[in-house]
Amino acid sequence: MNAPEYKVRLALSAAISPSEDPEKVATALTNVFGEGKADLSMHSRAELVTEDPKVLVRIRNQLRDRHIRTAARRQMLLNAREGSTSLMLNRQAAAAGVIALCGSPEESPLGPVYFRIESQELDTIVDWLTA
Repeated sequence: MNAPEYKVRLALSAAISPSEDPEKVATALTNVFGEGKADLSMHSRAELVTEDPKVLVRIRNQLRDRHIRTAARRQMLLNAREGSTSLMLNRQAAAAGVIALCGSPEESPLGPVYFRIESQELDTIVDWLTA
């Protein structure tokens, strides 16, 4: 599948607890985005940001393969605000390169990975990701 040509900003972020290895948190984030070009910053939170729409192909494939498109669509529509939306992902699954949705922060023992999409084409992107 070809990558879409959307103008988009994608961000993943997760808190780093004192008991965690920051590199493992960074690895969990990079596993979600895959091969896409992204900028990583590490402070009390790890954040990975990209404007590369190719990253969306991997996410779309994961949503399809794991049969969670409908749940992801529902969450993205519920969380949509002024050109952005977000999902919470299970951190342990992300570390394994798998996208698993969380309905609340408590569903991920070390805290979730927050996935944010910002775009003027948000409706089109949500439709494409969950088609």
